[in-house]
Amino acid sequence: MTTAEVRKKFLDFFKNKDHVIFPSDSLIPFDKSVLFTSAGMNQFKPYFLGEKTDIKKATSCQKCLRTDDLDKVGKTAYHHTFFEMLGNFSFGDYFKKEAISFAWEFLTTELNIKEKDLWVSVYKDDDEAYSIWKDYIKVPEEKISKLGPDKNFWPANALQDGPNGPCGPCSEIFFDQGETIGCGKPSCSPACDCSRFVEVWNLVFTQFNRVGPNKLEPLPQKNIDTGMGLERIASVLQGKQSNFQIDIFFPIVERIWQIVGLEKKNQNSTQLVNAVADHIRAATFLIADGVYPSNEERGYVLRKIIRRAVSNINLLGYNKPCFYMLSNLVIKYMKDAYPEIEEKKDAILRIIQAEEEKFLDLLDQAHYYISTKQKLNAEELFYLYDTKGFPLEIIIDLAKKYNISLSLEGFDQLLIKQRELSKKKSMFDENIFAKSYFNFDTKTIFIGYDNFQSTVNIVHLLVDDIEKDFLNEKERGVIVLDKTPFYPESGGQLSDKGYIETKEGKFFVEEVKKIGDIILHSGFVEKGKIKKDEALAFLDVERRKALSRAHTATHLLQAALRKVLGETIMQQGSLVDVDRLHFDFTHPKALASAQLEEIQDLVNEFVLRADPVEKKIVSFEEAKKEKALAFFKDKYEKIVRLVSISDYSKELCGGSHLDNTSQVGLFIIISEFSISSGIRRIEALVGKEAYNYINKLSQQSKKVANFLKCNIDDISLAIEKIFLDLKNQKEHILSLEKELLAYIVNESLQAKKQIQEINFITVKLENKDYPLLFYFTDLIKQKLSNFFVFIISNFYDKQIFVCRASNDLVEKNIDCLRFLEQFKDRLSLKGGGRKELVQGIVLERKRNILFEVEECFKQFLNL
Repeated sequence: MTTAEVRKKFLDFFKNKDHVIFPSDSLIPFDKSVLFTSAGMNQFKPYFLGEKTDIKKATSCQKCLRTDDLDKVGKTAYHHTFFEMLGNFSFGDYFKKEAISFAWEFLTTELNIKEKDLWVSVYKDDDEAYSIWKDYIKVPEEKISKLGPDKNFWPANALQDGPNGPCGPCSEIFFDQGETIGCGKPSCSPACDCSRFVEVWNLVFTQFNRVGPNKLEPLPQKNIDTGMGLERIASVLQGKQSNFQIDIFFPIVERIWQIVGLEKKNQNSTQLVNAVADHIRAATFLIADGVYPSNEERGYVLRKIIRRAVSNINLLGYNKPCFYMLSNLVIKYMKDAYPEIEEKKDAILRIIQAEEEKFLDLLDQAHYYISTKQKLNAEELFYLYDTKGFPLEIIIDLAKKYNISLSLEGFDQLLIKQRELSKKKSMFDENIFAKSYFNFDTKTIFIGYDNFQSTVNIVHLLVDDIEKDFLNEKERGVIVLDKTPFYPESGGQLSDKGYIETKEGKFFVEEVKKIGDIILHSGFVEKGKIKKDEALAFLDVERRKALSRAHTATHLLQAALRKVLGETIMQQGSLVDVDRLHFDFTHPKALASAQLEEIQDLVNEFVLRADPVEKKIVSFEEAKKEKALAFFKDKYEKIVRLVSISDYSKELCGGSHLDNTSQVGLFIIISEFSISSGIRRIEALVGKEAYNYINKLSQQSKKVANFLKCNIDDISLAIEKIFLDLKNQKEHILSLEKELLAYIVNESLQAKKQIQEINFITVKLENKDYPLLFYFTDLIKQKLSNFFVFIISNFYDKQIFVCRASNDLVEKNIDCLRFLEQFKDRLSLKGGGRKELVQGIVLERKRNILFEVEECFKQFLNL
């Protein structure tokens, strides 16, 4: 049975049991307390909380990602970063008996697994579950294991260790691979840690509320949350000893073996290959869901996964870019279930390839970094391992290659600390079922798309999160209304500002936020007193219009970017401010001036076309069919707001917008720059800010033209003439400088010293920049071999240096990079370069620095 068939059978089975099939949620969870979706239940949090009640039973096949056991991936048969989790869920409907019965029926009837091959475990005090398995399902007692709270309670050890909140016992179903697998002991059972029993399904019975250590209270709504790893059950059905041998993994594994060209396979090489196969799946799906390699949070994890994979390939003896190509196989075997990965294929391949090539360059640097060391301590090891993304095996292998001693003492402690941080970010938040602090029965209805003012009712007044009956003059606080025209900060758009006015007072609204279904208006009482009463809420209309101009312009900018740079660019964030905006997007390099000009012209063309901006409410599925763009960091309900402009822009968006593109007025790009590796930002102005910007430039141009005594149209020509004159003068000065250096070189050659038959030269110059110092060393190279020269120059307010060695010395491992690395602290130097030439600055000036350089060089030769 193929993996695809198992997935379909599972969903169809529970659909026939009146469960609603939910599509997989994104790997980026709505819950901000965790980095990634790590279980099937994440998207059902509102149902578990009782915030949503439209369905009672659900089922899904969820994309998941976990990184807390990253080091185990590839080394065991079943650990993964990316995997699929089959699950069925009940929100106050059925409970243990039905959950157990459904699981047993599916495994034995739908999948035809023999009952004799299945074992189960229950929590040691869960007599109810034990009785259902024994008396109702008829599982023999000897095949039912009673396990402790570390194995069969969710969260693990929650009884004693917490956290407080919903929890409950769980029951697991195991597949017995037979007595020939594992420890071979007659007493072997699911309680044993050997590999004989494969856990295939975990049934969680959420029935208690923990209120303290070992203190449980019954929950009014009992829930079911189950999870079965798709890859794991597929390996059972396909008779494989490892997930890496199943139908959706094996072609990737085989392709890796072909690429690296290894004929002899051993345990170590197999583990490396398996990890690469796992990591390409994770990278493919993360990028498809909008994650991009960076040095922060999700992007950092993706970068680490890619670098571990590339390092593994390097350890297998292959050092050319190839990892990105494996994504084609992932897409081939997974596109039917997840069509989005094929839609974003070009972007996925391009992003992985760019990151892979960048890391291969870093690997070359790692060779040098380690080769220049005499010893690597725990902190340096951890820096290379965690920050640079080099697996420990790579570091150890390079250390052996360059005969560098390693100090692992303290490394494990640093690793444990980092794993704990990672685990906290990848596990469920301890308050995953906890309601918001603002647990009000009322909901705030937003009416601000068409109404800029409205008569409303004040239902709550808060000061420092404490409910109040009134707010006095000048007192700061938060107001909750039954309905509001104020748009809360959301989707990158800043909030509205304005006033809430009653018969007795006037409250200035500085900031508006939304928490759950409540909209909070933060500010202070400008005059009088504010009570819970009827009020008039009216916003700053000019601010709203300016925000709408910027927001609609953001959509126009994205449309222009996709047309000029290609549809593989993905939004990474945005800011919608008063007549100004910035837009972050994926792109591997800086945009050329011509590209920026084309993008700006295209946006202004959209503005001049005066296209209507259409806003309509549609189903999320309908919006997807219309290929509307959705920002990956946002989460969408079943019913969404679709903002469309002609045939070139279609986005899901809840923000405020114009009615016509002509209302943008004018669009000006003021900057474009990198905010992290592979992510660019464009900053732009619209409306009044754009007009003010152009007006300011016009005034400045008039001043410059007056200074240059030319027409505005001739400014460029006048400046070019000045620069040409300056260039000619600089060239003349440089020629004179070089003539002077030729005399100094001859003097330096006469003053050279012989140190172990090496021509050693030190020189101190005044007011010479790097190009002249390089020229000086070139002159020495023309007249001398077997030399090592070190030059200091006082250049303006800093002291710079250049060090150069002849090629014959470099071949003997007497090179400038090693010299700099060895003595940079003693000589207070900071710099870099190549083995034959380094440059930099002197951090702390010393009178006798050239003497110290000579002493260091003598010591260097004796190392």
